[in-house]
Amino acid sequence: MVATNDTIAAIATPPGRGGVGIIRLSGVDAPKIAKQLLAKGSHAHDLGIREARFSSFLAEDGALIDSGILIYYPQPASYTGEHVVELQGHGGRVVMSMLLDRVIALGARQARPGEFTERAFINNKIDLVQAEAVAGLIDSVSSQAARSAVRSLEGEFSRNINDLLQRLVNLRMFVESVLDFPEEEIDFIHGAEVKEKLSDCVDELGKILKGAQQGAMLGEGLRLAIVGRPNVGKSSLLNRLAGREAAIVSKTPGTTRDIVEENILIEGAPLNILDTAGIRESQDDIEEEGIKRALNAVSQADIVLLMVEHEKDIGREEQTVLDMCPDNVTMVIVRNKIDLADNKQALLDKNRGETEVFLSAKTGEGIEDLVQCLKTIMGLNNTGEDVCMARTRHLNALSETKEFLKRGLQHLGNVNTLELLAEDLRLSQKSLGVITGNFVADDLLGEIFSKFCIGK
Repeated sequence: MVATNDTIAAIATPPGRGGVGIIRLSGVDAPKIAKQLLAKGSHAHDLGIREARFSSFLAEDGALIDSGILIYYPQPASYTGEHVVELQGHGGRVVMSMLLDRVIALGARQARPGEFTERAFINNKIDLVQAEAVAGLIDSVSSQAARSAVRSLEGEFSRNINDLLQRLVNLRMFVESVLDFPEEEIDFIHGAEVKEKLSDCVDELGKILKGAQQGAMLGEGLRLAIVGRPNVGKSSLLNRLAGREAAIVSKTPGTTRDIVEENILIEGAPLNILDTAGIRESQDDIEEEGIKRALNAVSQADIVLLMVEHEKDIGREEQTVLDMCPDNVTMVIVRNKIDLADNKQALLDKNRGETEVFLSAKTGEGIEDLVQCLKTIMGLNNTGEDVCMARTRHLNALSETKEFLKRGLQHLGNVNTLELLAEDLRLSQKSLGVITGNFVADDLLGEIFSKFCIGK
Protein backbone atom coordinates (compact mmCIF):
# COMPACT_ATOMS: atom_id res chain seq x y z
CA MET A 1 0.00 0.00 0.00
CA VAL A 2 1.28 3.46 -0.91
CA ALA A 3 1.29 5.78 2.11
CA THR A 4 0.12 9.38 1.76
CA ASN A 5 0.98 12.11 4.21
CA ASP A 6 -2.10 14.27 3.86
CA THR A 7 -5.77 13.76 4.62
CA ILE A 8 -8.37 14.76 2.06
CA ALA A 9 -12.02 15.69 2.53
CA ALA A 10 -14.97 16.52 0.30
CA ILE A 11 -18.74 16.61 0.16
CA ALA A 12 -19.67 13.24 -1.37
CA THR A 13 -23.33 13.98 -2.09
CA PRO A 14 -24.75 16.21 -4.86
CA PRO A 15 -25.09 19.91 -4.06
CA GLY A 16 -28.46 21.26 -3.10
CA ARG A 17 -31.20 20.41 -0.65
CA GLY A 18 -31.66 16.81 0.53
CA GLY A 19 -32.45 14.60 3.46
CA VAL A 20 -28.85 13.46 3.96
CA GLY A 21 -25.48 14.98 3.13
CA ILE A 22 -22.14 13.17 3.45
CA ILE A 23 -18.65 14.46 4.15
CA ARG A 24 -15.94 11.92 3.31
CA LEU A 25 -12.41 11.98 4.77
CA SER A 26 -9.49 9.76 3.78
CA GLY A 27 -5.95 9.72 5.09
CA VAL A 28 -3.75 9.16 8.08
CA ASP A 29 -5.39 11.91 10.20
CA ALA A 30 -9.00 11.07 9.37
CA PRO A 31 -9.79 9.42 12.77
CA LYS A 32 -7.96 12.18 14.66
CA ILE A 33 -9.98 14.88 12.90
CA ALA A 34 -13.21 12.98 13.52
CA LYS A 35 -12.52 12.78 17.25
CA GLN A 36 -11.97 16.55 17.46
CA LEU A 37 -15.41 17.10 15.93
CA LEU A 38 -17.20 15.18 18.66
CA ALA A 39 -18.55 16.46 21.97
CA LYS A 40 -16.73 15.58 25.16
CA GLY A 41 -18.09 12.49 26.81
CA SER A 42 -19.28 11.04 23.50
CA HIS A 43 -17.43 8.42 21.49
CA ALA A 44 -14.40 10.69 21.28
CA HIS A 45 -11.97 7.94 22.18
CA ASP A 46 -13.78 5.08 20.45
CA LEU A 47 -15.04 5.69 16.94
CA GLY A 48 -16.01 2.07 16.51
CA ILE A 49 -15.14 0.07 13.40
CA ARG A 50 -17.64 0.15 10.53
CA GLU A 51 -20.40 0.98 13.01
CA ALA A 52 -22.97 3.70 12.45
CA ARG A 53 -22.79 5.92 15.55
CA PHE A 54 -25.04 8.88 16.23
CA SER A 55 -22.82 11.88 16.97
CA SER A 56 -22.84 15.65 17.41
CA PHE A 57 -20.45 17.59 15.16
CA LEU A 58 -19.12 20.70 16.90
CA ALA A 59 -17.52 23.98 15.81
CA GLU A 60 -14.27 25.23 17.36
CA ASP A 61 -16.16 27.12 20.09
CA GLY A 62 -18.23 24.06 20.97
CA ALA A 63 -21.37 25.21 19.16
CA LEU A 64 -23.34 22.52 17.40
CA ILE A 65 -22.90 22.43 13.61
CA ASP A 66 -25.06 19.37 13.02
CA SER A 67 -26.01 15.97 14.40
CA GLY A 68 -25.80 12.80 12.39
CA ILE A 69 -24.07 9.48 11.82
CA LEU A 70 -20.33 8.83 11.93
CA ILE A 71 -18.80 5.69 10.40
CA TYR A 72 -15.09 4.83 10.65
CA TYR A 73 -13.36 2.45 8.21
CA PRO A 74 -9.78 1.73 9.35
CA GLN A 75 -7.08 0.98 6.78
CA PRO A 76 -6.67 -1.13 4.75
CA ALA A 77 -10.30 -2.32 4.77
CA SER A 78 -11.75 0.81 3.20
CA TYR A 79 -12.59 2.17 -0.24
CA THR A 80 -9.28 4.02 -0.58
CA GLY A 81 -7.15 1.61 1.44
CA GLU A 82 -6.53 4.41 3.95
CA HIS A 83 -8.37 5.44 7.12
CA VAL A 84 -11.78 6.66 5.93
CA VAL A 85 -14.43 8.51 7.95
CA GLU A 86 -17.91 9.39 6.71
CA LEU A 87 -19.92 12.12 8.40
CA GLN A 88 -23.59 11.84 7.52
CA GLY A 89 -25.53 14.98 8.36
CA HIS A 90 -28.51 16.88 7.04
CA GLY A 91 -28.32 17.59 3.33
CA GLY A 92 -28.39 21.37 3.26
CA ARG A 93 -25.88 23.37 1.25
CA VAL A 94 -24.96 25.66 4.17
CA VAL A 95 -24.62 22.98 6.84
CA MET A 96 -22.48 20.83 4.54
CA SER A 97 -20.21 23.80 3.80
CA MET A 98 -19.89 24.60 7.51
CA LEU A 99 -19.01 20.99 8.31
CA LEU A 100 -16.48 20.77 5.48
CA ASP A 101 -14.88 24.08 6.54
CA ARG A 102 -14.52 22.71 10.08
CA VAL A 103 -12.88 19.50 8.84
CA ILE A 104 -10.44 21.48 6.70
CA ALA A 105 -9.63 23.77 9.64
CA LEU A 106 -8.71 20.66 11.64
CA GLY A 107 -6.06 19.68 9.09
CA ALA A 108 -7.74 18.08 6.10
CA ARG A 109 -7.30 19.26 2.53
CA GLN A 110 -10.05 19.77 -0.06
CA ALA A 111 -9.96 16.72 -2.33
CA ARG A 112 -9.40 17.04 -6.05
CA PRO A 113 -11.98 15.54 -8.46
CA GLY A 114 -11.67 11.76 -8.36
CA GLU A 115 -8.95 11.77 -5.70
CA PHE A 116 -10.65 9.17 -3.49
CA THR A 117 -10.86 6.73 -6.40
CA GLU A 118 -7.34 7.65 -7.45
CA ARG A 119 -6.09 6.66 -4.00
CA ALA A 120 -8.02 3.40 -4.26
CA PHE A 121 -6.14 2.74 -7.51
CA ILE A 122 -2.76 3.73 -6.10
CA ASN A 123 -3.32 1.49 -3.07
CA ASN A 124 -4.23 -1.50 -5.29
CA LYS A 125 -7.84 -1.66 -4.16
CA ILE A 126 -8.98 -1.47 -7.81
CA ASP A 127 -7.29 -1.31 -11.19
CA LEU A 128 -7.63 1.51 -13.70
CA VAL A 129 -10.50 -0.10 -15.61
CA GLN A 130 -12.47 -0.49 -12.39
CA ALA A 131 -11.69 3.10 -11.44
CA GLU A 132 -13.08 4.35 -14.76
CA ALA A 133 -16.10 2.10 -14.27
CA VAL A 134 -16.93 4.07 -11.12
CA ALA A 135 -17.33 7.23 -13.19
CA GLY A 136 -19.12 5.25 -15.88
CA LEU A 137 -21.66 3.95 -13.39
CA ILE A 138 -22.32 7.45 -12.03
CA ASP A 139 -22.68 8.88 -15.55
CA SER A 140 -24.83 6.05 -16.95
CA VAL A 141 -27.72 7.24 -19.07
CA SER A 142 -29.42 3.85 -19.41
CA SER A 143 -29.88 0.62 -17.49
CA GLN A 144 -27.78 -1.22 -20.09
CA ALA A 145 -24.92 1.23 -19.62
CA ALA A 146 -25.20 0.90 -15.84
CA ARG A 147 -25.08 -2.90 -16.04
CA SER A 148 -22.01 -2.80 -18.29
CA ALA A 149 -20.29 -0.41 -15.84
CA VAL A 150 -21.10 -2.73 -12.92
CA ARG A 151 -19.55 -5.67 -14.76
CA SER A 152 -16.37 -3.64 -15.32
CA LEU A 153 -16.42 -2.49 -11.70
CA GLU A 154 -16.64 -6.11 -10.58
CA GLY A 155 -13.51 -6.81 -12.61
CA GLU A 156 -14.89 -8.81 -15.55
CA PHE A 157 -13.23 -6.66 -18.24
CA SER A 158 -9.98 -6.60 -16.28
CA ARG A 159 -9.98 -10.39 -15.93
CA ASN A 160 -10.39 -10.78 -19.69
CA ILE A 161 -7.49 -8.39 -20.29
CA ASN A 162 -5.27 -10.00 -17.64
CA ASP A 163 -5.96 -13.53 -18.91
CA LEU A 164 -4.91 -12.50 -22.40
CA LEU A 165 -1.95 -10.61 -20.97
CA GLN A 166 -0.72 -13.74 -19.17
CA ARG A 167 -0.94 -15.76 -22.38
CA LEU A 168 1.16 -13.14 -24.16
CA VAL A 169 3.70 -13.10 -21.34
CA ASN A 170 4.09 -16.88 -21.57
CA LEU A 171 4.61 -16.67 -25.33
CA ARG A 172 7.10 -13.85 -24.93
CA MET A 173 9.09 -15.83 -22.33
CA PHE A 174 9.10 -18.79 -24.69
CA VAL A 175 10.43 -16.75 -27.62
CA GLU A 176 13.04 -14.90 -25.56
CA SER A 177 14.32 -18.14 -24.02
CA VAL A 178 15.13 -19.37 -27.53
CA LEU A 179 16.91 -16.09 -28.29
CA ASP A 180 18.95 -16.46 -25.09
CA PHE A 181 20.04 -19.98 -26.01
CA PRO A 182 20.60 -19.94 -29.79
CA GLU A 183 22.58 -23.17 -29.69
CA GLU A 184 19.44 -25.08 -28.73
CA GLU A 185 17.07 -26.54 -31.27
CA ILE A 186 14.67 -23.80 -32.31
CA ASP A 187 12.58 -25.55 -34.91
CA PHE A 188 9.84 -26.10 -32.36
CA ILE A 189 9.11 -22.40 -32.21
CA HIS A 190 8.03 -22.47 -35.82
CA GLY A 191 5.67 -25.34 -35.22
CA ALA A 192 1.92 -25.28 -35.54
CA GLU A 193 1.44 -25.18 -31.78
CA VAL A 194 3.07 -21.80 -31.27
CA LYS A 195 1.36 -20.34 -34.33
CA GLU A 196 -1.94 -21.67 -33.06
CA LYS A 197 -1.44 -20.08 -29.65
CA LEU A 198 -0.59 -16.72 -31.18
CA SER A 199 -3.55 -16.98 -33.55
CA ASP A 200 -5.80 -17.81 -30.61
CA CYS A 201 -4.59 -14.64 -28.89
CA VAL A 202 -5.50 -12.62 -31.98
CA ASP A 203 -8.97 -14.21 -32.07
CA GLU A 204 -9.52 -13.65 -28.36
CA LEU A 205 -8.41 -10.05 -28.71
CA GLY A 206 -10.93 -9.63 -31.51
CA LYS A 207 -13.73 -10.85 -29.23
CA ILE A 208 -12.65 -8.52 -26.44
CA LEU A 209 -12.44 -5.60 -28.88
CA LYS A 210 -15.93 -6.29 -30.22
CA GLY A 211 -17.38 -6.35 -26.70
CA ALA A 212 -15.42 -3.24 -25.77
CA GLN A 213 -16.79 -1.39 -28.80
CA GLN A 214 -20.30 -2.26 -27.67
CA GLY A 215 -19.50 -1.13 -24.12
CA ALA A 216 -17.99 2.13 -25.33
CA MET A 217 -21.06 2.79 -27.46
CA LEU A 218 -23.35 2.30 -24.45
CA GLY A 219 -21.27 4.72 -22.39
CA GLU A 220 -20.04 7.31 -24.86
CA GLY A 221 -22.47 6.93 -27.76
CA LEU A 222 -21.95 7.10 -31.52
CA ARG A 223 -21.86 9.90 -34.07
CA LEU A 224 -24.28 9.68 -37.00
CA ALA A 225 -23.99 12.00 -40.02
CA ILE A 226 -26.91 12.56 -42.40
CA VAL A 227 -25.57 13.58 -45.82
CA GLY A 228 -26.97 14.00 -49.33
CA ARG A 229 -27.99 16.56 -51.93
CA PRO A 230 -30.02 19.67 -51.04
CA ASN A 231 -33.75 19.14 -50.45
CA VAL A 232 -33.46 15.38 -50.17
CA GLY A 233 -34.99 15.45 -46.67
CA LYS A 234 -32.00 15.45 -44.31
CA SER A 235 -33.40 18.04 -41.90
CA SER A 236 -36.81 16.37 -41.93
CA LEU A 237 -35.19 13.08 -40.98
CA LEU A 238 -33.28 14.75 -38.16
CA ASN A 239 -36.51 16.25 -36.81
CA ARG A 240 -38.27 12.90 -37.11
CA LEU A 241 -35.55 11.06 -35.17
CA ALA A 242 -35.28 13.84 -32.59
CA GLY A 243 -39.04 14.06 -32.12
CA ARG A 244 -38.97 17.85 -32.38
CA GLU A 245 -38.29 20.69 -34.83
CA ALA A 246 -34.54 20.79 -34.27
CA ALA A 247 -33.66 21.94 -37.81
CA ILE A 248 -35.32 24.35 -40.23
CA VAL A 249 -37.16 22.60 -43.06
CA SER A 250 -37.71 24.57 -46.26
CA LYS A 251 -38.32 23.94 -49.95
CA THR A 252 -35.50 26.37 -50.69
CA PRO A 253 -32.33 24.39 -51.52
CA GLY A 254 -29.32 25.02 -49.30
CA THR A 255 -31.23 26.03 -46.17
CA THR A 256 -28.80 24.14 -43.93
CA ARG A 257 -25.41 25.85 -44.10
CA ASP A 258 -23.71 24.62 -40.93
CA ILE A 259 -23.77 21.39 -38.93
CA VAL A 260 -26.94 20.99 -36.84
CA GLU A 261 -26.41 18.59 -33.92
CA GLU A 262 -29.03 16.74 -31.89
CA ASN A 263 -28.45 14.16 -29.17
CA ILE A 264 -31.02 11.39 -28.82
CA LEU A 265 -31.27 8.08 -26.99
CA ILE A 266 -32.11 4.79 -28.70
CA GLU A 267 -33.06 2.35 -25.96
CA GLY A 268 -30.89 4.33 -23.59
CA ALA A 269 -27.84 4.38 -25.87
CA PRO A 270 -26.71 7.92 -26.81
CA LEU A 271 -26.59 8.88 -30.48
CA ASN A 272 -25.24 12.24 -31.66
CA ILE A 273 -26.94 13.09 -34.97
CA LEU A 274 -25.36 15.59 -37.38
CA ASP A 275 -27.53 17.22 -40.05
CA THR A 276 -25.24 18.57 -42.77
CA ALA A 277 -25.36 20.99 -45.68
CA GLY A 278 -26.57 19.63 -49.01
CA ILE A 279 -23.72 18.45 -51.24
CA ARG A 280 -23.66 20.10 -54.66
CA GLU A 281 -21.57 22.47 -56.76
CA SER A 282 -21.92 26.00 -55.41
CA GLN A 283 -20.44 29.43 -56.00
CA ASP A 284 -21.59 30.68 -52.58
CA ASP A 285 -18.65 30.93 -50.17
CA ILE A 286 -20.79 30.19 -47.10
CA GLU A 287 -22.47 27.19 -48.72
CA GLU A 288 -19.08 25.89 -49.91
CA GLU A 289 -17.82 26.01 -46.33
CA GLY A 290 -20.95 24.14 -45.19
CA ILE A 291 -20.34 21.42 -47.80
CA LYS A 292 -16.71 21.16 -46.68
CA ARG A 293 -17.89 20.65 -43.11
CA ALA A 294 -20.43 18.07 -44.27
CA LEU A 295 -17.72 15.98 -45.94
CA ASN A 296 -15.53 16.33 -42.87
CA ALA A 297 -18.43 15.04 -40.73
CA VAL A 298 -18.45 11.88 -42.87
CA SER A 299 -14.82 11.14 -41.96
CA GLN A 300 -15.54 11.72 -38.25
CA ALA A 301 -18.76 9.72 -38.00
CA ASP A 302 -19.39 6.15 -36.85
CA ILE A 303 -22.52 5.81 -39.00
CA VAL A 304 -23.38 7.68 -42.21
CA LEU A 305 -26.92 7.92 -43.56
CA LEU A 306 -26.60 8.77 -47.26
CA MET A 307 -30.01 10.10 -48.35
CA VAL A 308 -31.34 9.94 -51.90
CA GLU A 309 -34.83 10.15 -53.31
CA HIS A 310 -36.29 6.68 -53.69
CA GLU A 311 -36.51 6.66 -57.49
CA LYS A 312 -33.10 8.24 -58.22
CA ASP A 313 -29.77 6.51 -58.81
CA ILE A 314 -26.52 7.23 -57.02
CA GLY A 315 -25.07 10.32 -58.69
CA ARG A 316 -21.75 12.13 -58.62
CA GLU A 317 -22.46 13.85 -55.29
CA GLU A 318 -23.40 10.59 -53.54
CA GLN A 319 -20.42 8.79 -55.06
CA THR A 320 -18.14 11.45 -53.59
CA VAL A 321 -19.45 10.56 -50.14
CA LEU A 322 -19.10 6.82 -50.78
CA ASP A 323 -15.51 7.21 -52.00
CA MET A 324 -14.35 9.23 -49.00
CA CYS A 325 -16.16 7.18 -46.34
CA PRO A 326 -13.57 5.35 -44.15
CA ASP A 327 -13.70 1.55 -44.01
CA ASN A 328 -14.61 1.54 -40.31
CA VAL A 329 -17.70 3.72 -40.88
CA THR A 330 -21.05 1.99 -41.40
CA MET A 331 -22.88 3.32 -44.47
CA VAL A 332 -26.68 3.11 -44.83
CA ILE A 333 -28.46 4.26 -48.01
CA VAL A 334 -31.72 5.97 -46.99
CA ARG A 335 -34.19 6.24 -49.86
CA ASN A 336 -36.62 9.00 -48.91
CA LYS A 337 -39.97 10.40 -50.13
CA ILE A 338 -41.73 7.07 -50.63
CA ASP A 339 -44.98 8.90 -49.82
CA LEU A 340 -44.80 10.13 -53.43
CA ALA A 341 -44.40 6.63 -54.87
CA ASP A 342 -47.23 4.52 -56.31
CA ASN A 343 -45.66 1.31 -54.95
CA LYS A 344 -45.10 2.59 -51.40
CA GLN A 345 -45.87 -0.71 -49.64
CA ALA A 346 -43.67 -2.68 -52.00
CA LEU A 347 -40.78 -0.35 -51.15
CA LEU A 348 -41.41 -0.69 -47.40
CA ASP A 349 -41.35 -4.47 -47.78
CA LYS A 350 -37.75 -4.19 -48.96
CA ASN A 351 -36.64 -2.98 -45.50
CA ARG A 352 -35.03 -6.22 -44.42
CA GLY A 353 -31.32 -5.46 -44.48
CA GLU A 354 -28.90 -3.10 -42.78
CA THR A 355 -27.54 -1.24 -45.81
CA GLU A 356 -30.66 0.25 -47.45
CA VAL A 357 -33.87 1.63 -45.95
CA PHE A 358 -36.94 3.06 -47.72
CA LEU A 359 -38.92 5.67 -45.77
CA SER A 360 -40.75 8.96 -45.73
CA ALA A 361 -39.26 11.53 -43.39
CA LYS A 362 -42.36 13.65 -43.98
CA THR A 363 -45.00 11.09 -42.91
CA GLY A 364 -42.86 8.86 -40.69
CA GLU A 365 -43.45 5.71 -42.73
CA GLY A 366 -40.41 3.46 -42.55
CA ILE A 367 -38.82 5.40 -39.69
CA GLU A 368 -39.21 2.44 -37.33
CA ASP A 369 -37.39 0.27 -39.87
CA LEU A 370 -34.53 2.77 -39.82
CA VAL A 371 -34.48 2.75 -36.02
CA GLN A 372 -34.32 -1.06 -36.05
CA CYS A 373 -31.48 -0.84 -38.55
CA LEU A 374 -29.59 1.58 -36.27
CA LYS A 375 -30.22 -0.67 -33.26
CA THR A 376 -28.68 -3.58 -35.15
CA ILE A 377 -25.64 -1.52 -36.14
CA MET A 378 -25.25 -0.30 -32.55
CA GLY A 379 -25.58 -3.84 -31.23
CA LEU A 380 -28.70 -3.12 -29.21
CA ASN A 381 -30.66 -6.00 -30.71
CA ASN A 382 -28.19 -8.55 -29.40
CA THR A 383 -26.70 -6.92 -26.31
CA GLY A 384 -25.59 -9.80 -24.12
CA GLU A 385 -24.84 -9.90 -20.44
CA ASP A 386 -21.12 -10.08 -21.21
CA VAL A 387 -20.77 -6.46 -22.38
CA CYS A 388 -18.50 -4.41 -20.12
CA MET A 389 -18.01 -0.67 -19.98
CA ALA A 390 -15.13 0.56 -22.12
CA ARG A 391 -13.71 3.87 -23.21
CA THR A 392 -12.07 5.20 -26.34
CA ARG A 393 -8.61 4.76 -24.87
CA HIS A 394 -9.37 1.07 -24.27
CA LEU A 395 -10.41 0.65 -27.90
CA ASN A 396 -7.24 2.39 -29.09
CA ALA A 397 -5.05 0.16 -26.92
CA LEU A 398 -6.85 -3.01 -28.04
CA SER A 399 -6.59 -2.04 -31.72
CA GLU A 400 -2.91 -1.24 -31.30
CA THR A 401 -2.33 -4.60 -29.59
CA LYS A 402 -4.12 -6.42 -32.41
CA GLU A 403 -1.82 -4.83 -34.98
CA PHE A 404 1.27 -5.86 -32.99
CA LEU A 405 0.04 -9.46 -32.77
CA LYS A 406 -0.83 -9.66 -36.47
CA ARG A 407 2.64 -8.36 -37.28
CA GLY A 408 4.08 -10.92 -34.89
CA LEU A 409 2.40 -13.72 -36.84
CA GLN A 410 4.28 -12.57 -39.92
CA HIS A 411 7.59 -12.82 -38.06
CA LEU A 412 6.88 -16.23 -36.55
CA GLY A 413 8.12 -18.41 -39.39
CA ASN A 414 11.49 -16.73 -39.94
CA VAL A 415 14.47 -17.49 -37.70
CA ASN A 416 15.99 -14.13 -38.64
CA THR A 417 13.00 -12.21 -37.31
CA LEU A 418 12.52 -13.86 -33.92
CA GLU A 419 13.80 -10.71 -32.23
CA LEU A 420 11.11 -8.73 -34.03
CA LEU A 421 8.51 -11.23 -32.83
CA ALA A 422 9.75 -10.81 -29.26
CA GLU A 423 9.50 -7.04 -29.64
CA ASP A 424 5.96 -7.29 -31.01
CA LEU A 425 4.98 -9.39 -28.01
CA ARG A 426 6.61 -6.86 -25.66
CA LEU A 427 4.73 -3.98 -27.28
CA SER A 428 1.49 -5.99 -27.11
CA GLN A 429 2.04 -6.57 -23.42
CA LYS A 430 2.68 -2.88 -22.86
CA SER A 431 -0.44 -1.82 -24.80
CA LEU A 432 -2.70 -4.13 -22.81
CA GLY A 433 -1.04 -3.01 -19.57
CA VAL A 434 -2.04 0.58 -20.31
CA ILE A 435 -5.70 -0.47 -20.07
CA THR A 436 -5.53 -1.82 -16.52
CA GLY A 437 -2.86 0.60 -15.33
CA ASN A 438 0.17 -1.71 -15.26
CA PHE A 439 1.94 0.64 -17.67
CA VAL A 440 0.52 4.13 -17.46
CA ALA A 441 1.95 7.66 -17.45
CA ASP A 442 1.18 10.08 -14.63
CA ASP A 443 -0.30 12.62 -17.04
CA LEU A 444 -2.80 10.03 -18.26
CA LEU A 445 -3.81 9.29 -14.68
CA GLY A 446 -4.33 12.99 -14.07
CA GLU A 447 -6.51 13.30 -17.16
CA ILE A 448 -8.63 10.27 -16.22
CA PHE A 449 -9.33 11.20 -12.61
CA SER A 450 -9.85 14.91 -13.34
CA LYS A 451 -13.11 13.95 -15.08
CA PHE A 452 -14.57 12.47 -11.89
CA CYS A 453 -16.88 14.38 -9.60
CA ILE A 454 -15.47 15.81 -6.37
CA GLY A 455 -16.00 13.47 -3.43
CA LYS A 456 -15.58 10.27 -5.44
